[in-house]
Amino acid sequence: MKIVMAMVAIVILGLPAVTLTGDKAQVIAARDVQAQLVQLTPLAAAKGSSGATLASYGNLALMLSVRTTSGGGEIHQHFDDLMIVQQGSATLVTGGTLADPNTGPNGEIKGTSVQNGTSQTIAVGDIMIVPAGVPHQLLIPHGTTYSAMVAKIKEP
Repeated sequence: MKIVMAMVAIVILGLPAVTLTGDKAQVIAARDVQAQLVQLTPLAAAKGSSGATLASYGNLALMLSVRTTSGGGEIHQHFDDLMIVQQGSATLVTGGTLADPNTGPNGEIKGTSVQNGTSQTIAVGDIMIVPAGVPHQLLIPHGTTYSAMVAKIKEP
């Protein structure tokens, strides 16, 4: 598991810091990722969540997400999510159905919660892959901060 986690981290951290053009590779330094997380944390404390896009290339967007409160349920119709926990822990609920679903732009469906899903505790270093079309929700323990690196991969 640690080898897989290290390989995924190497691939993700080797992505560009901005939209990639030409044939030059760019690296996002770990210190830059940590600095972004430090900046996002007070915003998440004030609003419940905050985020930033680190890289964007074709069908891939690499983001940082910081949460201090639980999110609602959601389904991404056209995007797979690959998440690597950077800080804290949470409960990831997947499967089941969305309560009070509302469809927004890009086929994004949001609801108040995921009902009858499967719950799993996730913590620092854990990697989650949520395929397009799967209902999911993050439940954040009260008084804690959770952060993750998120790769959104657009389905062909």
